[in-house]
Amino acid sequence: MSLFNKTLSRRKFLCDLGLTMSACALPLPTLASPVLASGSLPHGSVLMKALPKGAILLEARKGQMELLGKGLGAADIWGYDGAVPGPILRVKQGNELTIRFKNSLPQSSTIHWHGLRIDNKMDGVAGLTQKAVAPGESFDYRFRPPDAGTYWYHPHNRTWEQMARGLYGLLIVDEPNPPKVDHDIALAFDDWQLKPDGDLEAESFGRIGEWAHGGRIGNVMTVNGSSDTRFKVKSGDRVRVRICNTANSRILNLRIGGCVARTIALDGQPVAPRATTDEDLLVAPSQRIDLILDMEGSPGTRAIISEVSDMRLPLVHFDTHASDKRRDNSLADLAALADNPLGTPDKNNPLQVKLEMTGGAMGGLRSAMHKGKKMSLRELIDGPKMIWAFNGTAGMPEKPLFSAKKGQTVELDMINNTAFAHAMHMPGHHMGEIRRVRQTRQGQRFMPSRPDWRDTVLVDRAEAVKIRFLADNPGKWMIHCHMLEHQAGGMSTWFEVV
Repeated sequence: MSLFNKTLSRRKFLCDLGLTMSACALPLPTLASPVLASGSLPHGSVLMKALPKGAILLEARKGQMELLGKGLGAADIWGYDGAVPGPILRVKQGNELTIRFKNSLPQSSTIHWHGLRIDNKMDGVAGLTQKAVAPGESFDYRFRPPDAGTYWYHPHNRTWEQMARGLYGLLIVDEPNPPKVDHDIALAFDDWQLKPDGDLEAESFGRIGEWAHGGRIGNVMTVNGSSDTRFKVKSGDRVRVRICNTANSRILNLRIGGCVARTIALDGQPVAPRATTDEDLLVAPSQRIDLILDMEGSPGTRAIISEVSDMRLPLVHFDTHASDKRRDNSLADLAALADNPLGTPDKNNPLQVKLEMTGGAMGGLRSAMHKGKKMSLRELIDGPKMIWAFNGTAGMPEKPLFSAKKGQTVELDMINNTAFAHAMHMPGHHMGEIRRVRQTRQGQRFMPSRPDWRDTVLVDRAEAVKIRFLADNPGKWMIHCHMLEHQAGGMSTWFEVV
């Protein structure tokens, strides 16, 4: 079975609608203090208390977006400040950021700051680190991002529905000495289940077939909430591109043509600049990749980012001026980004933990524990709508998966005994992969692994991935699959650092 599970082939969708799917955005300015990189504070908001000085107001509210393209019908979305994506937040590394979240939606919600190693009480996981923010109420988030890089924010309450309705945005933490580029562009890739009139297929939310298989896979792809992406650049330009996969469950398989592309960061953490590889450009839900694109083609040529899981689907175009060029010669070699202040795990006597994934369609799950009670698969589906399990438990357990002392090294074996891939996310920490093994008919096959720091690790079907991390951030932290329907269907647990 392929790693990529689609409910509707993009080839069929393109034939049916005759659309080219991509998105439009503006290059990001370089900003020195916590500000909105786009948008402004909404007018007329009624708050229970005054907005703190220097704070940013983010309001989750209903809006409309023409996701199919201009004049092709509007979708009723939920968005931060009423748009998809929400405003880009940008702050200098180590500077304080204060966000007032106002919930104007009909459901309770939170904001989770994905990938940031911040105070546990600011992590935004409803029921674990804070109480969900009820409709009409607000909550103040305040933190100092210790790591530079590309991050994002999204809800952590009914995430499977609220993100599918459009509730997410990007957050950029600038390095003190960022690489010199001509453009800095952030791209939020997403997919949607839309009806022919362009509106969301809201009737499909919670569909058990998607929860039991690869998750909610859309029939329309957008970048930055738009259906036409074209950036004007010049021959000789150097462009920093920040890619974030905000889709509920789709694994992006990207290809870049028409320029020289190098990887400089993964999930916000720097890597030594290297030519992009197939592994780098396989972007699981919630993962990010920072690239440097050198436009070395002659004036009038084009660089393209395409999605190639089923067919080559152009998503983003960088069009060079037909006659003008930035410089005659290529820029000098690219220096590596400065390392972020991550602690170094101790390889001696780490805490060993096992996390076995079971369930889903063709997964052979017969029963599991749920809230202290052993339930059959039929009881799990008919009652709490659970179909996946970690270590035989479906859904968040009362007791943590493990407890670690602050500063202790943990090695976690993630074993995928299901028929589908899982993007395993660990908030508050970054983890390094130390072993990847795939079970084949011929036996175990050791796969190439990289020691890159990630906050989300993709574990394919029939794979076991061992990761190592330093448990240095006190509090209660969730571990879950970022295929959001899998998380909702049982793939979530937690650990504590004391």
